[in-house]
Parts: sequence; C-alpha cells; structure tokens
Amino acid sequence: MDLIVQGVIKAFQLIISFDPEVMGITWLSLKISGTATFISLFFGVSVGTAVALNNFPGKRLVISIINTGMGLPPVVVGLFVTIMIWRSGPLGFLEILYTPYAMIIAQAIIATPIVMGISLASIQNLPPNLRLQILSLGASRMQMIWVLIKESRLPLLAAVMAGFGGVISEVGASIMVGGNIKGYSRVLTTATVMETGKGNFDIAIALGIILLILAFLVNLLLTQIQQRQHPR
Repeated sequence: MDLIVQGVIKAFQLIISFDPEVMGITWLSLKISGTATFISLFFGVSVGTAVALNNFPGKRLVISIINTGMGLPPVVVGLFVTIMIWRSGPLGFLEILYTPYAMIIAQAIIATPIVMGISLASIQNLPPNLRLQILSLGASRMQMIWVLIKESRLPLLAAVMAGFGGVISEVGASIMVGGNIKGYSRVLTTATVMETGKGNFDIAIALGIILLILAFLVNLLLTQIQQRQHPR
C-alpha cells in the first residue's frame, strides 16, 4: 500500500514540476500513438467500408481474418516488423529500426484491424434499404458511402477510441522495434517496464498513473465529441 501512495505522490510531483524527461516521454507517447491511430483510421475505415458494401467470393473468410486481426498479439507484430526492417530484411534499407517511425508502423498494424472490424460491423448494421434510398435520391456511389459513414459516426468514434486505447497501452512491440532508447524512443509503457525491472516501483507507478491520465483525457475528448453527436 505504501508503494502505491508513494507512486501517487511521485506522479503528482512529476506532473506539477513539469519534469522535462517525463514530459518528453509523455509527448512522444501521444505523438506515436496518435499518428498510428490516424493511419489506422484511414486504412481501417476505408477497407472496413469496402468489405461491408461489396459482395465477393470469400467475403466471410476476409471478415474472419479481420476479426482475428483485432486480437493480434503485439509481440508477434513486433517480431514481424523487426524482421522486415532488420538490417538484412526486405525493408532494411530504410534504416528505421529502433526509431519512433518503426514504433508508429507497429502500432498502426495493431490498431488497423481493430478500427477495420468495428467499421465493418457498424456499416453492416445499417438498414439494408438505406443504400437504395440514398441512391434513389440521385446520390453517386461516393456520396452514398459518405452518408453511410456519417450515419455510423458514433461507432466509428468508438473504433478510434478502441484503436488508440490498444496502442497507447501497448508495450511488447514498442520495445522490440523502438529499443526503449532514452530521449529518443522511450515511451510511457516501455519506461514503466524499465523502472519496474530496476526496482523503482514508485517511479513505475507514477508513470503508470500518468499513462492512465493521458488515456483518460484523450478518451474524454473523443467521448465528448461522440456524445455531442448523440445527445439523448
């Protein structure tokens, strides 16, 4: 119990003192996970909508793969990304291993199936006749898709929150592809693991609390946007 109290006190001290190292780690965490979520939003909504609106052979298999991807183990993603960008790997020429760029790629791969699966389900859950009604009013196919996306904006915002929550708290892939380098690729999750390993439980708890506060603030903002669209 004393450790938790000390951790809370330490977190408060680090926050109010604007500790440069902690602020840098927090900002990097937000930047990496935010960028990865944005990338996943683009690909996830696009592919999820395309799969939901089109019938083709093997559609159920594709949906099963997407749903399986929603539970991708981060450490497996980290392994394959590391192999791909390793010095002798297919993308080794990019020289981005142990950089924030590699962490963004890994986190985007983790978040994309989450956003994709929720987007697919939300579009499929719309009334089947809605598409025909929109087209009958003279809308083009692209306009019809845009209207459907707007109609699904509440679950799509939930998809963004789920995707962000999945990557801001991720640690396995971040350590593997980022290297946890101080002042360069160290984020809140990897710093927490490192401090725990060193026995600095008060600092580890403080970093964990800051991570929770960060995740809460981002999700609070997204929830406010979501509920403003659905005031009932």
